[in-house]
Amino acid sequence: MQYRTLGRTGVQVSSLALGAMNFGTIGRTTQDEATAIVEAALDAGINLIDTADMYSDGESEEMVGKAIAGRREDIVLATKATMPMGDERNHQGSSRRWLVTALDDSLRRLGVEHVDLYQMHRWDPSTGDEETLSALTDLQRAGKIRYFGSSTFPAYRIVQAQWASREHHLGRYVTEQPSYSILQRGIETHVLPVTEQYGLGVLVWSPLASGWLSGAVRADREISTSRSTFMPQRFDITVPANRARLDAVEQLAQVADEAGLTMIQLALGFVTAHPAVTSALIGPRTMDHLHAQLAAADTVLSADVLDAIDAVVAPGTDLAAHEKFDTPPALLDPALRRR
Repeated sequence: MQYRTLGRTGVQVSSLALGAMNFGTIGRTTQDEATAIVEAALDAGINLIDTADMYSDGESEEMVGKAIAGRREDIVLATKATMPMGDERNHQGSSRRWLVTALDDSLRRLGVEHVDLYQMHRWDPSTGDEETLSALTDLQRAGKIRYFGSSTFPAYRIVQAQWASREHHLGRYVTEQPSYSILQRGIETHVLPVTEQYGLGVLVWSPLASGWLSGAVRADREISTSRSTFMPQRFDITVPANRARLDAVEQLAQVADEAGLTMIQLALGFVTAHPAVTSALIGPRTMDHLHAQLAAADTVLSADVLDAIDAVVAPGTDLAAHEKFDTPPALLDPALRRR
């Protein structure tokens, strides 16, 4: 396992981190399976575990808490807030009112006194940066969180938040967690240059592109991944964007074969090769998935292989831009772009 410094924090984290989204209802992973996955990941050298309050309505945090009992001090523990938790309109977002409650709920579910990294799951356009950063700074001073970060923020919002922290003498986001894979390279254009400029650690999610790069999706076989069962529109090859992805996957499979690598090794080796990336979040549902992904822990791609990947999917290109989660609100709500 390789280790890198998380931004400018001085904290050393593994280049592969364990994402717990599949623990519980979403991935149908039981407590016994989750505990075994966590133990195997830690034994393999992974030391960062990432979850969120909204994963299976808190079930993921509860399962992580039980799985890490007795090993808390060995782990850099990260969770997230801001996504809706129930139907109550104020049980979401990044207001002080909600974050104070949401963090206490997360700590209770995790069974810990503090988390190492508390991340804003999405940018909340209805809440000012000063409000959010002030609340997070107070929670940090209270000892409930060690650091805080953002997730899936557009580049200009990352810059705005850094400016606000300086302007108001508040703590700052020290990490960003964006979506990044060979098939979704748009963050190379703006987000990654900004994180490098401000010294943010970067924990990338979906490096296997929701299973497209797992090796299970090929032109000559039926697509039957877990993700395709509840998100069929993302795997319908009659959709032009999905056809483009499948064509790219076939070319990438040839690149992997010629390099003597699995598709998973190619995919994870690609994202961890970028100098702005700290860790790639893997989200195994089973022990077999974990072992296949751990095989990429020491994968270092040669310049020739990286060049071959660039020839398939050009730098800065998103093959499925409509699946991005950082679209400015004014592009989604007509009322915000009309007088």
